[in-house]
Amino acid sequence: MDEFRIGSLVYGAGRVMVIAELGTGHGGDPGKAAELIAAAVESGADCVKFQHVYADEIIHPATGLVPLPGGPTPLYARFLALETGIDFLADMKERVEALGVIFLCTPFGLRSARELRSIGVAAMKIASPELNYTQLLDEVSSYRLPTILSSGVSRMSDIEEALEQFGEPGPGLALLHCVTAYPAPEADYNLRVLGSMSALFGMAVGVSDHSLDPVLVPALAVAAGACIVEKHFCLSRKDDGLDDPIALPPTDFSMMAQAIRAAEMDGSKSTIETLVADYGASRVESTLGDGVKRLAPSERANYRRTNRSIHASRHIASGDRFGTDNLAILRTEKVLRPGLHPRYLAMTMGRAAARDIPDGEGVEWEDIGGR
Repeated sequence: MDEFRIGSLVYGAGRVMVIAELGTGHGGDPGKAAELIAAAVESGADCVKFQHVYADEIIHPATGLVPLPGGPTPLYARFLALETGIDFLADMKERVEALGVIFLCTPFGLRSARELRSIGVAAMKIASPELNYTQLLDEVSSYRLPTILSSGVSRMSDIEEALEQFGEPGPGLALLHCVTAYPAPEADYNLRVLGSMSALFGMAVGVSDHSLDPVLVPALAVAAGACIVEKHFCLSRKDDGLDDPIALPPTDFSMMAQAIRAAEMDGSKSTIETLVADYGASRVESTLGDGVKRLAPSERANYRRTNRSIHASRHIASGDRFGTDNLAILRTEKVLRPGLHPRYLAMTMGRAAARDIPDGEGVEWEDIGGR
């Protein structure tokens, strides 16, 4: 098993990093955030993770309703309400680190990444939808900080392209297998892919788990070679956080952490035998899968829509020149049309629009004229 290092901490070879993903479940309330942090650490987390949200870095106002665990959500408006600014996160970092665990936070664009760097974070985390965000990966890789990348709703070629931007894999880079569905069916996890990815890329691997059971996927992931397990954390699934309906409350998170520690001690063979006894051979085998990396059935419809692409940030008339004032790299979601891969942004700049492009729509090849 390859190692993942953050400072003097080394994960791998029998030591698993357990991440409690708080996301934006605090709602911007420092009191609730403090309560979540304390409960997560008490429940066995080695790391507490936040999300640094600026709505304009993620989606367009015309995105419309997005299906989430709590139902169709006007996500742009929710993201606006969840913007906390960097001072809030600096305070959370201090609080997390005072409890002796790692503070981790996801940026969603260049501004949020630079602000996180400015407060001295020890590591960075790239979420699955940003795995193809070329410009963000270039920015984060330049920091030379330990970085964890999630790989939900991606193909093997997407992962390879992302990793190339970080250079040679080493102990400061880890890849999380993920299924971008909420909740994610256990049978979609295909956990044998952990061994395949570790062997192919020569790096530490783990799982970002959106399934509902607190034990099966996390413990089986450790048996399959994971040295990181990330799970959403909440105080109650009845709370109003975006991910609370699929998150683990403290009792369940503690159960998960204990199962992970047991899997560390017992080893792969014994852990699988225990899980077979508890869950049945068929359920365990379907969760392990065949080890071939592919889009999971529950996330296929999200491909190119949850990921990033080039969008018009305002109405662009035929003949207008493309530039930073009218283009943005955003998640498409379900209403708007996807645009070109972010890798094509530089070659698009300065060219004339070949036709009118409505505000928010993806920019396609047919939209690009000459210089």
